[in-house]
Amino acid sequence: MTTRCGYVALLGRPNVGKSTLLNALVGEHLAIVTHKAQTTRHRINGIVNREQGQAVFVDTPGFHRRRDHALNRRLNRIASDTRLGVDVTVMLVDATRMTDEDRLVLDLMAAQDGPKILAFNKIDQLDDRAVLLERTAELAATVDFDAVVYLSATRGEGLEDLLDEVFRCLPEGDPIFDADLFTDRSERFLAAEMIREQLMLQLHQEIPYGLTVEIEQFERTRTRVEISGLILVASERHKGMVIGRGGQVLKRVGSRARRRIAELLGEKVHLELHVKVRAGWMDDDGALDELGYSS
Repeated sequence: MTTRCGYVALLGRPNVGKSTLLNALVGEHLAIVTHKAQTTRHRINGIVNREQGQAVFVDTPGFHRRRDHALNRRLNRIASDTRLGVDVTVMLVDATRMTDEDRLVLDLMAAQDGPKILAFNKIDQLDDRAVLLERTAELAATVDFDAVVYLSATRGEGLEDLLDEVFRCLPEGDPIFDADLFTDRSERFLAAEMIREQLMLQLHQEIPYGLTVEIEQFERTRTRVEISGLILVASERHKGMVIGRGGQVLKRVGSRARRRIAELLGEKVHLELHVKVRAGWMDDDGALDELGYSS
């Protein structure tokens, strides 16, 4: 039987559901999900194996217009660079509303080579689905999409339709990764992301954008996985907010992140968290390289 294999980029503005879709396709909590914009900061590969072959979905940061920090500019570059070298590109759109940032993604899609798929997400939240026909026609007038699908990533609706179209567009080839893998990212990376997810869920205001997480220790013993995580913040004020009164915020983040990591690894986990101020890291290209913010 002929098999197909290749890379599939998921592009879209912030909060259209790219990470939720990736998790639903892979069947694992691979990419972190929150209601805050710019939750995704890295290129993350999720591997889907089917009888037809292997599709490697690439989740990307959402395209946005903020340019106030080097980090924001770099996230846009990571998303843009992901378009290069993929076999299929999927533009994900929130079916409930269009924004100027969707137009930014549409312009990139118009210049993109190779097969292109338009996917409307969150159709379960749409009262009048007739609106989809208007929006489909509007976007298709700008870009010659090879297919259009309608789905709800949170409900798992339309996923098979998307996969059918993706595999139809992928080139023939042998699998790139072993069949038992769901990502090529390391366990250290995934642990750091689980910690950052809980920080973004527990904290408010501007603080989630001013922090990042490094894993200083990741070691397996006979009985559990020992993890030490360092939370970097941009100011002393942010450090106090992350720790919280009596250390309650940090304890809550640690407890919930530990459960997430243990569930992902299928092992007992001991997690220690520390907070350190590193002023200006969001505008320091050297620091961004060191922290893994690269395409």
